[in-house]
Amino acid sequence: MEHTLRGCGCGINKKGCCRNSHQKLSTFDWLCDLPETHKETDYVEVQFKNTRKGYFLNNTRIPLEKGDVVAVESSPGHDIGEVTLIGRLVLLQMNKQNINPEKYEIRKIYRKAKETDIEKFNEAKAKEQETMIKARQIAENLKLNMKIGDVEFQGDGNKAIFYYIADERVDFRQLIKVFAETFRVRIEMKQIGARQEAGRIGGIGPCGRELCCSGWMTSFNSVSTSAARYQDISMNPQKLAGQCGKLKCCLNFELDAYMDAMKDFPSKEIQLETLTNTYYHFKTDTFKSAISYSTSPNFGANLVTISAERAKEVIAMNKIGFKPDALEPITDGAESIIDYTNAVGEDSLTRFDVKKKKKSGRRNRPVLKKNNQQNDAAKQSGRNDKPSAN
Repeated sequence: MEHTLRGCGCGINKKGCCRNSHQKLSTFDWLCDLPETHKETDYVEVQFKNTRKGYFLNNTRIPLEKGDVVAVESSPGHDIGEVTLIGRLVLLQMNKQNINPEKYEIRKIYRKAKETDIEKFNEAKAKEQETMIKARQIAENLKLNMKIGDVEFQGDGNKAIFYYIADERVDFRQLIKVFAETFRVRIEMKQIGARQEAGRIGGIGPCGRELCCSGWMTSFNSVSTSAARYQDISMNPQKLAGQCGKLKCCLNFELDAYMDAMKDFPSKEIQLETLTNTYYHFKTDTFKSAISYSTSPNFGANLVTISAERAKEVIAMNKIGFKPDALEPITDGAESIIDYTNAVGEDSLTRFDVKKKKKSGRRNRPVLKKNNQQNDAAKQSGRNDKPSAN
């Protein structure tokens, strides 16, 4: 399979006003309508394989646009990448990633890629899959507790980056020697996490959209099961885990909104007292602003669902030593509320894969009536009773 770098004909124009659909972690250029913004800086953002990006200096003022394939400085040799951002936004992205040109040496852009550069680039990329398989076999033979997640060759083919995952510190000095003898290139080892591996490989999440770590997320915050508890999400490990095997990053997206909404609810530790029972917190429905209480502190028994305002009223009554007759407010002629439930996930996705058995044709045959059978028998007997012509 030949690897090619595509230009501007895939959803992103020269001004960069559209999000680049085939690039990971692409940046929307919201300054594209402002005149002369691309001339404010000589720094350019260049993207390589998957989520790897770099910032380079266009010191020779080569006229560049988004989507141009360029040859950039590397160590050793040069690398091939695609221009993904120019202008003032490059400085904002560098500041976001704490890259200070005064403290760090920014490498340079050599030229726009030639046909010979693209040919070498395609030859190097064609080796990546085979190299990754061999690298995994070598690591297994050396009994190293690590996983080679991805391999990326430099554009000129003189260097290869091996991305690996390891829970513990790994001494891979012997591994590098074997890699150098086997692949005849300069070896660089980079450790990544499980979330970063999922972002590099990419995929589709259960929501039907591209993985967040592959599409736009550049930093990963820790996710705990308490985020699911605050949102009353079922504690199902298979549904809470993403393709990386860790808790889904999206569990944190709405957590702040839930935390803010929970301020309007009474504490779960407070018990409600009535003349007949003592009620304990069982479940909170944030969307409906309702709370379910149970007469048992350990399981749901005699569940009663009331609004958060009603719960506050009962708590205020209990504080002054008054116990209401019932937990539910007494309403005359109250209309019944139609409740809707989410049926997503109830049906199996493979329910249509099982082929139905064909029905036997015998069941569809018409059944002869007794009268027809009797008539046929009578006709047959009549033929036998006829006298012969002789």
